[in-house]
Amino acid sequence: MLPVSATTSSEEEAAIVALPIPPSTTDDELIALWLHGKSPHTMRAYAEDIAAYRAVSGKTLRTTYLSDLQKYADVLQGMPATRARRLKALKSLLTFAAKLGYLPFNVGAAIRGPKVGNKLAERILTEAQVAAMLEVVEEHPRDHALIRLLYNGGLRVSELVGLLWRNLVDGVANVAGKGGKTRVVRLSRGVWTELQALRGDEADGDDRVFPMTTCNAWKRVKRAARLAGIQVAVSPHFLRHSHGTHALRRGADLATVRDTLGHESIATTGRYLHARPEKSSGDYLPF
Repeated sequence: MLPVSATTSSEEEAAIVALPIPPSTTDDELIALWLHGKSPHTMRAYAEDIAAYRAVSGKTLRTTYLSDLQKYADVLQGMPATRARRLKALKSLLTFAAKLGYLPFNVGAAIRGPKVGNKLAERILTEAQVAAMLEVVEEHPRDHALIRLLYNGGLRVSELVGLLWRNLVDGVANVAGKGGKTRVVRLSRGVWTELQALRGDEADGDDRVFPMTTCNAWKRVKRAARLAGIQVAVSPHFLRHSHGTHALRRGADLATVRDTLGHESIATTGRYLHARPEKSSGDYLPF
């Protein structure tokens, strides 16, 4: 912050104090401000996305033009979802920079990412498939508890590996979700009993329930799915999607599912109603 002299008027002092960032701020400093407060997983992904753009363009944000962004969008490789995420991260950074006055205007506003098809229906397991995954890991208590908690609690894999024993209180899990938001998830009696048996007598409250990386948790889920004979490449998020779909089919209301999964909008939760509809107008046709 700039020093304020004794002769500075109150209006001038207010204007100085209101400056969001110093004029000397660099791209690296701005990116650090933009990433501040995001989850470790999001920070890593977004940092990689921005580094990819900077490596291709070789330009600073202040010398970036719309044509630079269009060229970058044209050369992006990978699946539509990956390309859309990289552009989304870049657009978010440019919006942030414009809001702080680092850029005179939002140069990324005109960029549109590739359309990503809705593949939610392909990422929902049947109840029988979930049961089969649990059955094949019956003799591995930690894997069994991991899969059951992902499914019953609707947790993201990052939320699962970050869960501490002190976060489990009287049948509920205090889950640190996206953006640092915490939600309370009530667990079934069976899951709670299984977790307490897993804990033992030596675990401290600040110990992690599942002391492993997200990558290791992914591998355990994939292995269980393979052993259960599931042909698609199952990820931990399949269990979260399955939770939402199965709960709604069994009579849970949208608001309860939204709160359990930690969705910002009930419209997000509503996607599970349409991912695998139980009725179709085709049911009324003769052929």
